Amino acid sequence: MWSMCCFGPASDGQEIKDSPLPCGFSFDKLTRLFIGLFDPFFTMATQVILTANIAGLGSEGDQVGVSDGYARNFLLPQNKALIATPTALRRIESLKLLRAERERKDLEEAQEIATKISKLNSTVELQTGENGKVFGSVTNTDIAAALASRGFEFDRKAILLDEPIKKLGTFEIPIRVHSQVNATFKLNVVSPNLPTPTGVEAAADAKPKAKAKTSKAKKA
Repeated sequence: MWSMCCFGPASDGQEIKDSPLPCGFSFDKLTRLFIGLFDPFFTMATQVILTANIAGLGSEGDQVGVSDGYARNFLLPQNKALIATPTALRRIESLKLLRAERERKDLEEAQEIATKISKLNSTVELQTGENGKVFGSVTNTDIAAALASRGFEFDRKAILLDEPIKKLGTFEIPIRVHSQVNATFKLNVVSPNLPTPTGVEAAADAKPKAKAKTSKAKKA
C-alpha cells in the first residue's frame, strides 16, 4: 500500500527501489543519500584515555575519540593510551596527578633556561661595504644557530623576531621557552669591516661569534 501511494504501482516486475519519485530520484538513490548524510553518526570513534602527552591531541587523563587504526597501530602499542573501559576510567584521577607533576617540572625547567638565556650577550657578524651599507640580514634561523652554539637548542619559530635585522647595533631578542615562559637576551650585530662599538667589544672577545649572510649563520 505504502509503495503504491508513494511511487504508484510497479509495472512489469519493476522493483520498488527503481521506481522514480516525483523529484526524479529513485528509492535506491534516496537510500544512498540518506546513508551519506548520516554516516558520521554511524561511524563512531574509538574512545581512549591518554596516558602520555600527545601534541595536538591531549594530555594524561584526557578522554578523546580517535580512529580505530590510530588507536590500534600507534597509541595502544606504545602505551600512550588505554581503551576507555570502566576500569580505565577509574585511573583518570591518578593520570591527571602525573600530568600535573610533569607540567610542574616542565615549567620549572623552562624558568631555569629562561634565566640562563637572559644573561646571554651574543654577537653576530654582518658584512658591510665601504660606505657602511649592510649586506644580508640576521634572521630567526641565524639566531637559533647562534643560540645552538651556546648550548641552547630552539626551533626557529620560537625566536619571536618580527622581521630580519638589517642593521648594526644591539637588539633585545625575545624567545618563547615555554607556553608560559618567554626570555629575552642581547644580540650584538657587528661588522668585521668596522670598529666594534664601545661596550660590545668586551662581549665580542668573551663570547663566540656567528656570521650571518642572508639566511644562514656560521657557528663559531
